[in-house]
Amino acid sequence: MKKLSALALAVGVSLPAWSATDPTLAQLRQQIDALRQDYETRIKALEDKLAQAQSQSQTVASTPAPSPEPAPEPTVSRQGNNAFNPAIGLVLSGTYANLSKDPGTWTIPGFAPSGGEVGPGERGFTLGESELTFSANIDNLAFGALTLAVTGDNEVEVEEAYIQSTALPAGLTLKGGRFYAGLGYLNEQHTHTWDFVDAPLTHQAFLGGQFKQEGLQAKWLLPTEQFIELGMEVGQGGNFPGAHAGQNGLGALLVSAHTGGDVGLSNSWRAGASWMQTRAKDRTWDLTDTGEAARTFHGNSRLWVLDGVWKWAPNGNAQSTNFKLQGEYFRRVESGDLTDVADSSNGVYQSTQSGWYVQGVYQFMPRWCVGLRTEQLDTGSVSFGALADRLSSLDARPRRNSLMLDWSPSEFHRWRIQVNDDRVRQDGKDTQVFLQYQMNLGAHGAHAF
Repeated sequence: MKKLSALALAVGVSLPAWSATDPTLAQLRQQIDALRQDYETRIKALEDKLAQAQSQSQTVASTPAPSPEPAPEPTVSRQGNNAFNPAIGLVLSGTYANLSKDPGTWTIPGFAPSGGEVGPGERGFTLGESELTFSANIDNLAFGALTLAVTGDNEVEVEEAYIQSTALPAGLTLKGGRFYAGLGYLNEQHTHTWDFVDAPLTHQAFLGGQFKQEGLQAKWLLPTEQFIELGMEVGQGGNFPGAHAGQNGLGALLVSAHTGGDVGLSNSWRAGASWMQTRAKDRTWDLTDTGEAARTFHGNSRLWVLDGVWKWAPNGNAQSTNFKLQGEYFRRVESGDLTDVADSSNGVYQSTQSGWYVQGVYQFMPRWCVGLRTEQLDTGSVSFGALADRLSSLDARPRRNSLMLDWSPSEFHRWRIQVNDDRVRQDGKDTQVFLQYQMNLGAHGAHAF
């Protein structure tokens, strides 16, 4: 614009030298003057706008930022008594069993009787164990849950009752009360989440079904890209393989470690190891022999468990089809004194026994699953010391194969049929057929991996 104004000025100055009276040149001079005035007006307007913008910017920069207002205090909605009601969930189950041999004579030869929920159960129709669960967040720091188990014999038992932290830092979680121990993979899960009607032989022989206790549990989820979780538990240890006899000290100690992750979009896995030591004081030993004498065991029981799970779902979508491979290995070492109650004679008892199971469950279409489980126990080495003349150890390998098919019309409704080829007892094969139903009413939390 400055070059154009200079050109117009030069032209305007030189024109009078040519002809001051030429009307064409006078008209051009007027047009150039008008053009120059217009450009000068526009430049002045732009300069004013620039000066105004700079002034505003300096004013904003020199003005202190306002202090933030304090956040409002959190409030609890109190719109009625229902706002404080816990979530309630009810699991109803029942079974029909057709057993080729008398279930009253079912035992696991060569293994210390646990007195727990072992064996195929009763023949015919039976009402299974129903679970009633109450759970809720207590506040922003804790969660609480209570699960009552109602058996078909009209007995009510507190299955779990615990509080659990929800806001500890660094991936830490604490749980206190009565709960299923984080031993291996299956023990911590409720029975209605199992893929088969019954517990594996490993859990029946070494834990009496499932191990739970009153105590304290701590888990630490490490801040790593790979899933790594460490756990530790201390408790009363009153259930088999332990036995609580009123002592002040701890009856059980458990440590565990698990890791896992994803392999591509379709596969995920988890593997771990657990070790538990329980102290048994006057644990009943009702293994019968020719003398039918009652005995008690006093000593230590150490249990090692290796567990692994592999899951496959195409592109991570398990709705249509998926597959789960699961297995656990148990190894138990016990040492202590075995006392014959009849004459108070003692024998040094030592044993090393093991067992395993592997199962696969395939959902071949929505709502339909088929599963196969194979398992075996090994009586290993057993020594009764001075009582060897009264008790004899068995070299046995109880085993069982199971095939199941289940149909789930919804997440809350399941029917299952299962056939067991049971070769546990010494008196031959037992063919076991089960028909089971499970119904979930009310709140139903997500299942563990």
